[in-house]
Amino acid sequence: MTAADQPKLIVAADVEALAQAAAERVMARIAANSSRIAICLTGGSSPKKLYQLLGSDTWRERIPWDRVHWFIGDERFVPESDPLNNMAVARATFLDRNAPAGHIHPIPTAADSPEASAQAYARTLQGFYGAESLDPSRPLFDIVLMGVGPDGHTASLFPGYPEIEETTRWVIGVPKANVAPFVPRVSLTLPVLASCHEMLFEIAGHDKQPILTRLLNGETLPASRARSNGETVWLVDQAALPEGFRGPR
Repeated sequence: MTAADQPKLIVAADVEALAQAAAERVMARIAANSSRIAICLTGGSSPKKLYQLLGSDTWRERIPWDRVHWFIGDERFVPESDPLNNMAVARATFLDRNAPAGHIHPIPTAADSPEASAQAYARTLQGFYGAESLDPSRPLFDIVLMGVGPDGHTASLFPGYPEIEETTRWVIGVPKANVAPFVPRVSLTLPVLASCHEMLFEIAGHDKQPILTRLLNGETLPASRARSNGETVWLVDQAALPEGFRGPR
């Protein structure tokens, strides 16, 4: 990996400051596009404070809801009513109160299988994009939000699993998860996640210190392979930083 390929590392004081910084980056990407905007959300614990901010009185007034479409990078293959459903959390936290219903694009988990769900979501993305193949000069998303699991997975792309190598399909079914909850998943693939102006990782908390240490040491993991064709940013709080960390390497 060359220096040019390295993500931009931004350190926030704590989880509150991290959420504020993430919200500002989301707003900057919205402001940079005067047309239709596509934001790809993420699940897990990392984005919850960000979602709460975006739904608060101060922030929601700044969002042109009629121009923003909301997608998700991966989903657990559980019903929308299940607490494990990623998009359901985002909807309950801020989307359903603010976004037009037709602008919220969940992964359909009522399909017969994760693979059928993946095929349906690929059609949704391609319909929105207006083509079945991605043009490097025309990103699918304005910003893609990402997290990192304790094993280094991102979205539902797990280390050592074949799905991480997929380069043709837009969305894939993941029959078995590498970490809890051990339910099947549906995930966008690396090339589709890369089709964005900015890929923004949120990495917060002392429990993320071991995996962040491995990533900063250059270990090849799904989270280190996920890169935007535009800008990639790792937004990290102090608690997640390795002991004695002196700055980007």
